Amino acid sequence: MGLRRYIVKRGIDTTITFFIIIIINFLLPRLMPGDPVSRLIGSRVQMSYEERIALLKTYGLDKQLHEQFIIYLSNLLRGDLGVSLSRYPTPVIEVLMYGLPWTILLVGFSTFLAILIGTVLGIISGWRRGGRFDIASLIVALATYSTPVFWIGMLLIFFFAVRIRIFPIGGAFDPEFITFAFSPAYILNVIKHMVLPTIALTLILYGGQYLIVRSSIIETLTEDYILTAYAKGLKESTIMFKHAARNALLPAISYAAIEIGLIVAGAVLTETVFSWPGVGTIIYNAVSDRDYPVIQGAFFIIALSVLLANFIADIVYGVLDPRIRYG
Repeated sequence: MGLRRYIVKRGIDTTITFFIIIIINFLLPRLMPGDPVSRLIGSRVQMSYEERIALLKTYGLDKQLHEQFIIYLSNLLRGDLGVSLSRYPTPVIEVLMYGLPWTILLVGFSTFLAILIGTVLGIISGWRRGGRFDIASLIVALATYSTPVFWIGMLLIFFFAVRIRIFPIGGAFDPEFITFAFSPAYILNVIKHMVLPTIALTLILYGGQYLIVRSSIIETLTEDYILTAYAKGLKESTIMFKHAARNALLPAISYAAIEIGLIVAGAVLTETVFSWPGVGTIIYNAVSDRDYPVIQGAFFIIALSVLLANFIADIVYGVLDPRIRYG
């Protein structure tokens, strides 16, 4: 099939998956055992029968399941994810939108660094497989990839924030910048607070990218076109980056998209350890407070992000490798 048909097919698959996500997000809290009111406000809170009925009507839980689903879809189309219980009456979307820019800043920069470092080291390591650089890089990548992010975070805090004291323990900025006024001093302060969580996230993320790229490079080096490039007398750097790396990066693109789900999980722990005011911290607090609407909204946004990332990766993969769309 052509590129257009390939994109349409992937678009249909993504739409179906998105609808399934909506259904799961709708059913999950409603299939949980127990009284929905008790789950919303806590079983220890004493309420009269009239107050319970009023609360059920407020959240539309007094209606039939199919009617609730229609209301849920209607609210989604309007961008209404409900009202936060722990921050009542603040809408869920406002709660999440406060932390989203901070998470995008931290996760986006960490992901960029992880992909860049993992790709470059993976190419060099795969090209020089069996050498000292390859062995050392492989050991470091496996060690950081298998180490829990919260442990790395605590070690960074202990050495660089408690002992040496060159970086702050946590937060995104100092209290004097609470007014959120943009200035050179404010930006530098945010960067200073961002160094340790960025290092922690980058260390656990780059290892997977490195291993995928390294494996792909080693496999690519056995292809006939690499031997042909050598026979033509091309420079080693040209063969490495223009011929070997270009084809070896295809699996890494898919992995980078899939990794977004892992990034979100890592962000929750990283933001909690470093008190970073992002979506990860909001999710942690929502779970602690049993704020189900916020948990639902966060799950929806995360699932949508992963879905879009995989859709974009599929399109990029199809553009770079015609075998995918014609296969």
